[in-house]
Amino acid sequence: MDYLKVSSKSSPASVAGAIAGMIKDNRPVELQAIGAGAVNQSVKAIAIARGFIVPSGVDITCTPSFQDIDINGEKRTAIRLIVTPVKAGPSSSVSLPGDYSVLV
Repeated sequence: MDYLKVSSKSSPASVAGAIAGMIKDNRPVELQAIGAGAVNQSVKAIAIARGFIVPSGVDITCTPSFQDIDINGEKRTAIRLIVTPVKAGPSSSVSLPGDYSVLV
């Protein structure tokens, strides 16, 4: 599976468009992020992509993992986020302590 490299300077909306396009083709998407800023942009992109595709009856899941990689002879640890399509079901709101709520 190919992957999208996301940096701290990546546009979440642009990454979201790429994710949504692949998900609409029923293809899983793998994102690779190195560093907190890149992970932040990746998560924002996944949330935006979800907003694009849920109205069409498709939802997504995200599975995070670590990946050891080599950049110019230096060992680094990347976060890999695998986004896969699933059929959207009826959502309900779950109340949590405080001011939080979660859609499941």
